[in-house]
Amino acid sequence: MPKYVIEREIPGAGQLTPEQLKSISQTSCGVLTNTGPQIQWQHSYVTGDKIYCVYIAPNEEMVREHAKQGGFPANSVSEVATIIDPTTAE
Repeated sequence: MPKYVIEREIPGAGQLTPEQLKSISQTSCGVLTNTGPQIQWQHSYVTGDKIYCVYIAPNEEMVREHAKQGGFPANSVSEVATIIDPTTAE
């Protein structure tokens, strides 16, 4: 199944409190529960003004629908072509 990186522009994301991050996560998980097992949230990276999320889903449309239902921005959705890491150099 394809993997996607979603860029969400959220001013002040890096300043969100643990409680706010928990609330956002709960909202996302609630939408995922209602959507079904075909879309999965793997993890997210919170930076200064953006959150980068990694999802597994059958298509980009499902990723965008998750964002719409959760009230999250999805400024960019990119399908991952491949993954590299230090072991790629071996």
